Amino acid sequence: MRFFLTGFMGSGKSTMGRELAQLLELSFIDLDKKIEERYGRDIPSIFATEGEKYFRDIEQQMLNELLESDNYVMACGGGTPCFFDNMDKMNEAGTTIYLKMSTDALAERLFSTQDQRPMLAGKNDTELWMFVHEKLQEREPFYLKAKYKVKAKDLKSSELAEFVRLYQ
Repeated sequence: MRFFLTGFMGSGKSTMGRELAQLLELSFIDLDKKIEERYGRDIPSIFATEGEKYFRDIEQQMLNELLESDNYVMACGGGTPCFFDNMDKMNEAGTTIYLKMSTDALAERLFSTQDQRPMLAGKNDTELWMFVHEKLQEREPFYLKAKYKVKAKDLKSSELAEFVRLYQ
């Protein structure tokens, strides 16, 4: 069994993924954390020094490696499904779930953590909302390729686990 949580940054992929894995008695994998462990640097540092293309290449490589194992819930990076054939591979390998949230809900959630996210640092309310809106419009066609789309704003991990149990 493989479950892939996709969605925009701040949609709860890591938190929900960790809890879902525990409820389903599966391993939890945070794709970004795996990359950081392997390369000994955080994602913003990799972006800053090597650029996005390099990051997307190593992200795809790490995803491909992890597709060789089973029995996990993976929290994907917000951009993971949007590059190469990553979303198609995840759909073939397991169950993809898009944690869907509105621009307003995402901007509200991200505002309090923007200092931890270099792409958002220093943006005022309006700039943050515009950034989220534009990026979400760009990425949502990829997210919508997920097998399941769930409203994530007030979603509880127990509800997601029950949903997964019912539809597996």
